[in-house]
Amino acid sequence: MTDPAPTWTIVIHGGAGSMTPDNLGAAEEAAARQALAAALEAGAAILRSGGASLDAVQAAVRVLEDDPHFNAGRGSVFTAEGRIECDAAIMDGANLDAGAVAGVRSTKNPILLAREVMDRSTHVFLAGVGADNFGRAHDIEAAEPSWFETPERRRQLDEILANPDMPFDSAMKYGTVGAVAVDGDGHVASATSTGGLTGKKWGRVGDSPLIGAGTYADDRAAAVSCTGAGEYFIRLGVAHEICARVRLAGWSIEDAADTLIDELGDLGGKGGVIVVSPDGSGGWAFNTKAMYRAMAMHDSAPEIAIYGHE
Repeated sequence: MTDPAPTWTIVIHGGAGSMTPDNLGAAEEAAARQALAAALEAGAAILRSGGASLDAVQAAVRVLEDDPHFNAGRGSVFTAEGRIECDAAIMDGANLDAGAVAGVRSTKNPILLAREVMDRSTHVFLAGVGADNFGRAHDIEAAEPSWFETPERRRQLDEILANPDMPFDSAMKYGTVGAVAVDGDGHVASATSTGGLTGKKWGRVGDSPLIGAGTYADDRAAAVSCTGAGEYFIRLGVAHEICARVRLAGWSIEDAADTLIDELGDLGGKGGVIVVSPDGSGGWAFNTKAMYRAMAMHDSAPEIAIYGHE
């Protein structure tokens, strides 16, 4: 008698923002959907073979970091000074282990560096040159600035610098990437990676690498990855708050995600979340026009979407 196929779910995002068919364009939309499909399959392949959710979310995010259509790794946005500074975090719901990095400039895949911080240091969060140096000491692949830079991101910086009062939502077409998953053993995990905000100053760090704000995973509740206006996600502790309402108040992940996004909007924030629970349910919530998103489950065909009506 053969063992039953593992039950699993993976959900990914590539950022929430003001994308429409008109401002995105057919070619850009097709490329984004293709990248989401590739990232989804990278994670799903691990889960399908009985692998761990932690490895699955890392694999999915790494694919998106390598794709220039998203604001993470290659294709990250520029700071006001014309640099690229990346943030990332990863968390294991089985034991609450976590690793995070912020302001890294020379690590090709920040999510691999965050995982290394989790696995091979006594710390949770490293920043700046020290984080990059930790990566070099542990053989995490480095990259020159030219690896990260793209003409479109340079154009966006020029637009922001020329229009410093431009509203956040109108400036944001692409964004943070993330993945959440539950594996056949019922363990959840979350991973998030970003280049931050175009034209950011003074070493600004958003919610993505902050455990509990933009990234959180707990087998007693859910795994969550966030994207959007980070300052609001930090103030609400969105990722942890979703898990707390599931674990302590008995809410469904859908109700918790929807309510936190409503509360985010009440404060004036825009963005979205992806969620998955140990029982295999998964989904998303967002209050922007669109959100790059995709989901696959052991017993259903992959779902890939961008716009709000999908």
